[in-house]
Amino acid sequence: MDDWVIWLILAVVLGVAEIFTLTTALGLLAGASLFAALSAVIGLPVPLQLLVFSGSLVAGVAVVRPIAKRHMLRPPPAQRFGVQALVGKTAYVTSEVTGRDGRIRLAGEEWSARAYDETLVIPEGATVDVIEIEGATALVYPRE
Repeated sequence: MDDWVIWLILAVVLGVAEIFTLTTALGLLAGASLFAALSAVIGLPVPLQLLVFSGSLVAGVAVVRPIAKRHMLRPPPAQRFGVQALVGKTAYVTSEVTGRDGRIRLAGEEWSARAYDETLVIPEGATVDVIEIEGATALVYPRE
C-alpha cells in the first residue's frame, strides 16, 4: 500500500475520533496527517514525511494554543435570572412616582415603584431606569 493512502486513512480515523471526542488534539493530528499525505503524494521519503507531520503538528499547536488560551481566560458572562434580570431595564411611568409610591410598566407588566432619590417626583409618561428591585417594588431613576 502506498504511503499517502496510509496517511489518508490515519487522517480520516483521527478526524472521526475528533468528532466523537471534541478535543482539539485529535483534530490537529488529523490535519498533520493530511499534510504528511500530501508530502507522500509529491514523492518525499518516509523520514521527510514524518518531519512534515511533526512540523505541521507543531504549527497547528502554535496557532490553536493562543486561541484556546484566550477563550479559557475569559470568564463566562454573568447570567441574571428572575427579578434581578430587570435591574438596568427601561420602564415607563404609568402613575406618578414619588419617594413613597407610584406605578411603572416594566417588561410588559405593571409594577409598583418608588423613586430611588426620595426627593424626586417623576411625572406620568416619563421614561425611567430600574436601579434596584426590593420585593415587588422597583426603585427607579428618571432618564435624562
